[in-house]
Amino acid sequence: MNTSNAVTFRATLDSLSDIRSFVDRRCRRAGASAEMCHAVVLAVDEICTNVIEHGYEGRDDGDLRLRFEASRDEIRVIVLDRGRVFDPADAPRPDLDADWRERPIGGLGWHLVRGMVDDVRYASGDSGNEVTLVKRIGARQKTGAT
Repeated sequence: MNTSNAVTFRATLDSLSDIRSFVDRRCRRAGASAEMCHAVVLAVDEICTNVIEHGYEGRDDGDLRLRFEASRDEIRVIVLDRGRVFDPADAPRPDLDADWRERPIGGLGWHLVRGMVDDVRYASGDSGNEVTLVKRIGARQKTGAT
């Protein structure tokens, strides 16, 4: 089974519900467990929220293009945008040992994403930014930040 679907959404917080529904439906159609689907949806939601709030800096004139690909072995969700460039490898690692009352608000998003999927890839170029999330089917279920 190889399936691929792509759809474009307005880069607004109001679109997040539709984005989550799109990813969840495609995951379930690909035969992933509810737990696996939840992990992928959560990771995509975090990526898209970051693009909306930081990449497009709250402007409502941007787009998010999502491409969903599934095979027998893995699920891939590719998020494409034309917002500000930001390589997730540059995201600072959170200090998880600090007392929660002393931690700054925010800063856990990329940590969460890395914990929900098996691989995160980033590329940027003339066509914009591309984040690829890979979740292996049948692999040990990775469903939370590690």
